[in-house]
This record gives sequence, structure tokens and C-alpha cells, in this order.
Amino acid sequence: MNGLTRSIFFGNYFYGLCTVALSIEAVLQQLHPLNSLTYYIFVFCGTVLYYTHAYIAEPASIDPAHKRSVWYYRNRRFVRISQMVMTAIVIVTGLIMLLPNRTHILHMSWLQWFVAGIFPLIAALYYGSASPGSSTNSLRKQGWIKPFLIGFVWAGPVTLYPVLFQSIESGAIYEPGLVGFLLFIKNFMFITMLCIMFDIKDYAADHNQNLKTFVVRLGLRKTIFYILIPLSVLGLGTFILYAELRHFPLLRVLVNTVPFILLITVAYSMHRRKSILYYLAIIDGLMLAKAVCGTIGIVFIK
Repeated sequence: MNGLTRSIFFGNYFYGLCTVALSIEAVLQQLHPLNSLTYYIFVFCGTVLYYTHAYIAEPASIDPAHKRSVWYYRNRRFVRISQMVMTAIVIVTGLIMLLPNRTHILHMSWLQWFVAGIFPLIAALYYGSASPGSSTNSLRKQGWIKPFLIGFVWAGPVTLYPVLFQSIESGAIYEPGLVGFLLFIKNFMFITMLCIMFDIKDYAADHNQNLKTFVVRLGLRKTIFYILIPLSVLGLGTFILYAELRHFPLLRVLVNTVPFILLITVAYSMHRRKSILYYLAIIDGLMLAKAVCGTIGIVFIK
């Protein structure tokens, strides 16, 4: 990887892009207008800020075997500047969005408050403290539940938040409905599968730390054929149900099944050792592929 590629992936900017793309896909599939540019800038920077904090809060390492840690060690000044810039942008964009809507915020329903609060709460508990590496009570140490927590925290903001914020701006009642719920489940299952694949990369370290992830408990083959592929098929089935409820044309259904087919294909390929670039570009890239296919399906196929 060249320097720019490392910065995009190791610096978590690609995660920010995926969050924005998935948010656009979800709001279009729920037949709502796009959010403002300010909203997407806030989402992008907030994602980069959160994920990067998890790495800079842990002890620096120059072990050549840990390429991402080496990158953070060698680029620590750049990362600190980036975090300060991201923090400033999050504060400014947050104020731009919230101040004009403060009256509507004060009159939010209990459902709006619950949806707005549950995902940041779980995200905070995932690390357990401001210094993730020193926390002894973080949810991430519960190996078997870790991928589901990450899937949950991702699915909420990219699926529900775009519509939630529009309801706050307009002062309307927030009603996610069955379609929104099924879309949430689809995103939840899809991202959870990617997280389980990432646990395969960390098998040796998790085994040494006695972190009981699926791959540590079951082994590689059973994780692939008993967990990854069946749940990927379940996610595909959820989408087909969603498409049936929305009466999607056949071509749109086919376009939206591409990410699930890729997910199953990549899951099957996991029995061979992969590089860190594979995990960051290919596995995480499935989120971007899903968002692109979903957006193409809703915008260009009527």
C-alpha cells in the first residue's frame, strides 16, 4: 500500500465514507429526501473521530507485524492534527444542525429520545472508558457478542438517524414503521457478518487473550459454514422480504442481491490467510458496495 492508501484505510476515512454512503442508501430506500450536506459532514467526521480514538488511546507499537499500529506510531502527529480538525468540525456542524431545531428537540417524543440515545450509549460501553486499552469492563471483551454490538451500533445511525433527524427538523412524529425495521435488520445482519470475518484476522491475538470470539470457540471452518454463510443467507432473505413488501421491480432486486452474493463469496474465501489490506479494502468495501448497489437500485431502476 502507498502512503495515501494507508492513510485512507488506517486513518478510518474509508469508514467515514461508508457511513455516509450507507446513510444515503437507507434514506432513499425509506423514500425520504436526502439530508443536508452539513449532516453528512457531521456523520463522516464523527465516524473518523470515534474509530481513530480507539487506536490512539491504546499503547503505541512499533512491532512490524502490526502494520496499523506501526502506521499510527509513525504518523502520530498527523493523527493528532486530524483528530483536532475532526473534533472542531463535529462541534461546528453539530451546532449548525441543533441550534435552529432546539425547540423541536425539547419536544421530542420518548421514542425519538430512545433512538437518539441508545446507539451512542452502546458505542461508549463498547470500549468502556476513554482509554479503550485500559478498560476491564468494556463490551468488546465479550467475544461472542462483539460483532453483534458493532453491527447494532452501525445499523442504527445509518438506517434510523437520517429519518430521525428529518423528523426533528420538521417537528413531525417519528414513525420508523415496518420497512425501516426490516432495513435496520438487513444492515445489522450485513455488518455483523463483516465483523465476524474481522475476528478471523485477530484469531491468534484473541486466542492468546482468551477472548471467546466465534472463531476461537468454533474454529475457522465451523465459523464459516455454521455462522457466516447461514447468517448471510438469512440477511439475503430479510432483504427479499423487504423487497416484496415494497414491490421492487425484478432488476432492482437483482442489483441489491449483488452485495449478499459477494458477502457469501468472501465468507467462503476466508479459509485462506489474508492481508490487512484485504480486510480493510475488500471486507469493509462490501459496505460501500452494498450502499452503491442500493442507491443505484432506488434511483435508476423504477
